[in-house]
Amino acid sequence: MERLRRPTPTGPARAAALRAVCSYGWNGLEQRLDWEEIGDQDLQAAGVGAADMCMRDWDEHTVELERSAVPLPEAVTVLLAQLEVEVEKVAKSSPPAAIRAARRLEVLAAQTAYWPARDARRDAGLVQAAAVLGLDEAGARAVLARFGRWSPYR
Repeated sequence: MERLRRPTPTGPARAAALRAVCSYGWNGLEQRLDWEEIGDQDLQAAGVGAADMCMRDWDEHTVELERSAVPLPEAVTVLLAQLEVEVEKVAKSSPPAAIRAARRLEVLAAQTAYWPARDARRDAGLVQAAAVLGLDEAGARAVLARFGRWSPYR
């Protein structure tokens, strides 16, 4: 979430608005903050309505991305959902074990995505890869480069 700042005549800069942003270039709608209404209240408490709207924008954005991306086989979707539930359970009783599980997922992702990333780069243009991944071109380039282990600047 991004805070847009504006100077105040009597003090330091304050957030003029909140909005959800995506590292791939998407920006949600600005949720303006009314400082006359907020007054001296803590922004975390007073801005909860604006923050909720940002979260709704973000949720809609992720649903749109999911719809536009290449569908996963049902078996993979089920396994990933089950894995998420199990790691969340582990996190409640043993945060270090949850971190270990997440690290193992990172390693698994790097191992299993290497050749598919290279094949996608070879077989599909960046525009097509971006569309099926649900990303913009810069995002697709970054993901393919990370998994295919090449520089995104080539």
